[in-house]
This record gives sequence, C-alpha cells and structure tokens, in this order.
Amino acid sequence: MSEGGIRINKYLSQAGFCSRREADKLLEQGRVTINGEFVEMGTKVNPGDQVSVDGNLVEFETEEKVYLAVNKPKGVVCTTNSKVEKNNIVDFVNYPTRLYPIGRLDKMSEGLILMTNDGEIVNHILRARHYHDKEYLVTVNKQITDEFITKMRNGVPILDTISRKCEVEKLGDRSFKIVLTQGLNRQIRRMCEALDYRVRTLKRTRIKNINLDLEKGKYRHLTKDEVKDLYQS
Repeated sequence: MSEGGIRINKYLSQAGFCSRREADKLLEQGRVTINGEFVEMGTKVNPGDQVSVDGNLVEFETEEKVYLAVNKPKGVVCTTNSKVEKNNIVDFVNYPTRLYPIGRLDKMSEGLILMTNDGEIVNHILRARHYHDKEYLVTVNKQITDEFITKMRNGVPILDTISRKCEVEKLGDRSFKIVLTQGLNRQIRRMCEALDYRVRTLKRTRIKNINLDLEKGKYRHLTKDEVKDLYQS
C-alpha cells in the first residue's frame, strides 16, 4: 500500500476481498468501516488503518492468485452476498480460497463464468473499452426469421441505447449463436424481447480465448496462457 493511502474500493480489490464494483456496492450499503467508523466511497485507507466489512477485518493476503473457469448451472446467482442470495456462485463453487465472479451471468442462464481472487484482472476485464468476445447459444420460443437475425446483428434499441453490432448465426429453427462485445444487463434477453421473442435457454460457451469444456457444475483452473491472454487486451 502506498504511503499516501489508497481509495477504499481499491484496497478491498487489492486485498482479494472483492472487485471494485462489488466494493462500491458494499460502501453504498453501509457495510464498510475504517478503524470502526463507517465510510463512504472515495475514503482513503492509510498505513495502519483497520478495514472491516460487516465487522470482519479485511487484511492483505499473500496467497497465490486463483483463476477458475466454472460451468454455472441455471438457478445459481453470480453474487458474493450470501446474506441476500443463498444460492450464490461463491457458496456453490465452495473453493477453499475466497473468490468472486468476473462479470455476471443471470440466474436463469448457464455456462461459462470466470472466478478469481485477483481484483486487478477483474477491473481490467470489466472496463468498457476492453471488448472481450463472449459467445452464447440461445433458443427462443418461436421460428427465427432472416429479419430477426439481421436486426440482432445490426443492433437493437434497449436500455436507452442501441446494442453494439455483433455476430449472429442461425443454428436451427429456434436456435442461434451470438457473440457479444459488451455486457448490458440481461442483454440477449432484452434484445430478443424487443423483437417480440422470448429466450427459452441461454448458455455462454466462450469468453475471449476460454471455451466451455466442463461438465455442468464443475470448474477448472485457467492455464497460464489463458490468464496471460486475458491481461493482454
């Protein structure tokens, strides 16, 4: 930690407790203290300060960084907050080291999610300018038309914006593959709904160079090359 102190969200991230985004949520919820006093976003942690979340001391750990690929089943929520959601990804994986998910995959979707205790790689990947490919297999409730595929490719008005142009390939009468380079909330479901379709199943099969090669509910460690590639973009 630098002599001038670091922002509390960065401290929690570098300590391997959670991502900066999760830290901001904890601060908004009034769950973080420094030396026993509740603090707000932007507060700095100085050498010798004691940081706690929910009354539990957070210390820098020297343990080895862990990077996992997980095949998340439907019904598991990508959150670290077990107080709010009992069926969460952290408890489901039950890894010996505290990990948290990189990004999200909604409760009713399944497939590839990455988990780590490396806060810096989370921040790196989640920045909007890093356009990591994310590939999904989707089935919908009715016949897919050429017009549907064209509109999905060119962008659909959702969430007060237009989704970024993307790759879409029809696989069957009611199934398609889509590759996104952005991560709007429930993006594929919202895109389909805007075109009067409903998603029946949604599975993420790839994040950048990492493919889903696991049985449902299982995890594996990323290779050194996979981790290196995530950092390089």
